[in-house]
Amino acid sequence: MNDAEAKKPMAEEELIDINSEEALEAPDTDEMIAALQAERDELKDKFMRALADAENSRKRSERDRREAENYGGSKLARDLLPVFDNMKRAVQAVPEEARDANKALIEGVELTMRELINVFKKHGIEPISPEVGDRFDPQLHEAMFEAPLPGTKAGDIIQVEADGFMLHDRLLRPARVGVSSMTG
Repeated sequence: MNDAEAKKPMAEEELIDINSEEALEAPDTDEMIAALQAERDELKDKFMRALADAENSRKRSERDRREAENYGGSKLARDLLPVFDNMKRAVQAVPEEARDANKALIEGVELTMRELINVFKKHGIEPISPEVGDRFDPQLHEAMFEAPLPGTKAGDIIQVEADGFMLHDRLLRPARVGVSSMTG
């Protein structure tokens, strides 16, 4: 089609009277309504999904914030546990006959240990202190060795090498224990 043909006015019979019923009830109108409804439904679905994603993101970030608050210091806490262990071993290593001569030093170390435990508790760190004779619990204890000890049952704790620690509801470090292997 050339430019002259494109600029030619439409013939009278080709023109549609916009006031006629045919123009008002054109089949395109129903198709347009259906298309618009489909588009509306699709946009509504996308909107609902976006709202759900935003809510999930909000919940996930809130959970991540809580976990960071509760467990963010676990690396530092884990690094401080050997300090507690060494202080406890130092107090236990003093012979009974030397306790009177070193009474002030021992009390100072014990006070420091208690303060360290208080700081731990303030931050949700609780000691796991099993006693000789308690049952071995693999969720809380780590068996460092097994040995047959008369008068005990298999699975009884026969020695405590180091206390364990919980950080809120997570195991920070299991208690290190020796376990009886007696079978009868």
